[in-house]
Amino acid sequence: MKRTCITGTGSYLPEKILTNADLEKMVDTSDEWITTRTGIRERRIAAEGEHTSDLATEAARRALTMAGVAPEELDLIIVATVTGDFSWPATACLVQHNLQAKRAFAFDISAACSGFLYGLSIADSYLRAGTAKKVLLIGAEVFSRIVDWKDRGTCILFGDGAGAAVLETGGEDRGLLSCHLHTEGGCWPLLYQMGQGSRNPADGGGCEPSNPFVQMQGNEVFKVAVRSLCEAGEEALVANKMAAADVDLLIPHQANRRILEATAKRLGIPPERVVVNVDRVGNTSAASIPIALDEAHRSGRVKQGDVLLLNAFGGGFTWGAVLLRW
Repeated sequence: MKRTCITGTGSYLPEKILTNADLEKMVDTSDEWITTRTGIRERRIAAEGEHTSDLATEAARRALTMAGVAPEELDLIIVATVTGDFSWPATACLVQHNLQAKRAFAFDISAACSGFLYGLSIADSYLRAGTAKKVLLIGAEVFSRIVDWKDRGTCILFGDGAGAAVLETGGEDRGLLSCHLHTEGGCWPLLYQMGQGSRNPADGGGCEPSNPFVQMQGNEVFKVAVRSLCEAGEEALVANKMAAADVDLLIPHQANRRILEATAKRLGIPPERVVVNVDRVGNTSAASIPIALDEAHRSGRVKQGDVLLLNAFGGGFTWGAVLLRW
């Protein structure tokens, strides 16, 4: 059986860097407080006039170049995002136009920080079914536009960026081994963004108070995240008759360094086998895993034959794990 393989990766980070020292001037916080609790030292912020589709397009071009795939060869474009350019049309439609990928159909998925993993599962299904031969999957976010810069509990965490992967059907001995996805919708009040929806319409007639920013109960999210990430990781290993020792690299969602460390420790994966860039980019939600994957790939940390474990947890709650052999 031929498996779905990642044949190219790409990422893009905006030029502007917002450091903890900069945040000290904006909100009641300190570099020490942020670093101790999150491990984050800086994050990237999209420029004025720079939108999610712009970040996504640049990451996509880099992934396509690596894969040697022309935009007109693409059959499908998926963008995982909760900060799209518009409520609709889908940001994927804008990326399709930017790339001039005329043959590709395109759509967005909304699974917050787990979006890239959900996208891998969807892309894998299309490729296995033969409905598509070349798929472009992108995780892209401009979270700086939906955080309250007066709320030190959330504004310190998030950054902007995009990561992309080209997926094609590959060989029998490499590719996606399994995807394990979960949802617990009853926990949504712990992490969400009201925005403008049927509960909060643009005319102000909704039954909920108007608040356009990210809302999060950090301590509660932390506890559920660590447990869920470990369970999903173990589920993926058991499904493939593997142990933690078989994992060459853990590439987790870069939410918080304490979550990363706690998850890796419980799974039994040593720190040197965990990809961490949260200190430089912060939490980029759906873009987090593909950015980390691209950086690891381009730096030579990912080698042919390596077993990679990807796991993520996000609003919804959504979470999951993907195991693949490079």
